[in-house]
Amino acid sequence: MSNFRLTDPIYLQTMATVLSFIFLSGLVVFLLRQRNFYFVSAWASIKSWLIFAPVLFLIFGLPDPWPLIFLTLVAVYGAKIYFQILGMFHRTYFVFICYAGIFGLGLASYHDSLNAYNNMPMIVLGASCLVPLILNSYKRMIQYISLTLLGFIFLGWSFMHLGLILNFPSGIYQILYLIVLTEFCDNTNLAVHRYFGWGKMFSEIDPKRTVSSTVISIVLTLFLAGAMRQLLPDSSDKYWLASGLIASLGGMIGDLVMDVVRRDAHVKIIGPFILGRGDFLHRMDRLIFVAPFYYYVMLAIGKLSA
Repeated sequence: MSNFRLTDPIYLQTMATVLSFIFLSGLVVFLLRQRNFYFVSAWASIKSWLIFAPVLFLIFGLPDPWPLIFLTLVAVYGAKIYFQILGMFHRTYFVFICYAGIFGLGLASYHDSLNAYNNMPMIVLGASCLVPLILNSYKRMIQYISLTLLGFIFLGWSFMHLGLILNFPSGIYQILYLIVLTEFCDNTNLAVHRYFGWGKMFSEIDPKRTVSSTVISIVLTLFLAGAMRQLLPDSSDKYWLASGLIASLGGMIGDLVMDVVRRDAHVKIIGPFILGRGDFLHRMDRLIFVAPFYYYVMLAIGKLSA
């Protein structure tokens, strides 16, 4: 597809709907921001999306391959933050191998080559294993190789499934759909945590997440998934229910896994994300499990429906 989506009435209607939803939810949270810390944090996140969402729509509205180029650059920037968190950014050989692998994923996504895409982790691993030989050094090399592959898998291979989703019918709409659902689920959980704080789930990793707040956020996200199902190529129940569950549960897992990385490295934030809470990686981490889960589940549902 090479159409200029900013002239497409359906795309413009979708943009107006999503931006209106962000504005209205932001208005509600803004009015409640004095109630507790969690509404303040939710407001900070929504405030950042009031700025970032229009930019995102403008970029995704451009002709192909610009949306894919944007996703690739986002993945590279996320990997940069990951290496900074782990104190590995000065290990340039490993950093650039990861970057090169992400660009390789972008090319594989552009050509819709799943085989080439799934071979990239082995290529990155092989290249990383050559670094100790090039440097004639063995100190901490197993650790560097492992962390490089882990970062590539999460912020490259997993996240860049969004590039493969672009090849789906109306793929750009499905990506926007997933971004809205994951952000909504996280902010809802944060906002209701104080009022529904029963049953801590991962007290050492994320003390704000409880069983009750998680269930409520998932239920509300499923309602939103149903309300926005026109963005999916098939609006039948199995598609939007699967999408809502993947966005909710996958987003939670991605957030928690990256929290483990941050807490183990004793680094919480690397740079601000516009005006919001957290950094750029906080916005990305929810999609590192959502993107591959969604891609393969949609393929499976499509085959079963055929």
